[in-house]
Amino acid sequence: MTDYEVLLDKANSYGLIVMERPFVFYDGLIKNRKIGIRKSIPTSAQKADVLAEEISHYKYNTGDILDQSVTENRKQENVARRHAYDERFGLPGIIRAYNAKCRTKYEISEYLGVTEEFLEKAIDCYIRRYGESVEHEGYVITFIPWIKVEKKGE
Repeated sequence: MTDYEVLLDKANSYGLIVMERPFVFYDGLIKNRKIGIRKSIPTSAQKADVLAEEISHYKYNTGDILDQSVTENRKQENVARRHAYDERFGLPGIIRAYNAKCRTKYEISEYLGVTEEFLEKAIDCYIRRYGESVEHEGYVITFIPWIKVEKKGE
């Protein structure tokens, strides 16, 4: 089962209906309990990235937040994205990828089943959230200049 299929099941468990649509301007959109995913998204990983964010919008946002010139809407967008990154892999996923000897952006994103763009945005989010490094489950994750994971105390 792909990550996208797992997320489709998760959406279903929330009572959400996911449909692929011929969108031009959006990769994903949610209205009430209906999620539209752009039909022409080329990979399952990219569809999973989009669906994770749309599920997060359902769980954590209220109202129409399409107008990103409104500060409150931008805040809600950031909340949904942060939860989508954590849903897709989070800090534990970064540790697992590093322990699996993944070092490059390509290797890490491939291991985690996400797009390189999604990984980069997640790392940017984690830098804003935690700073240059963070301790998690006995590891120190350094984000700058690129991801490095060390067992604490080594």
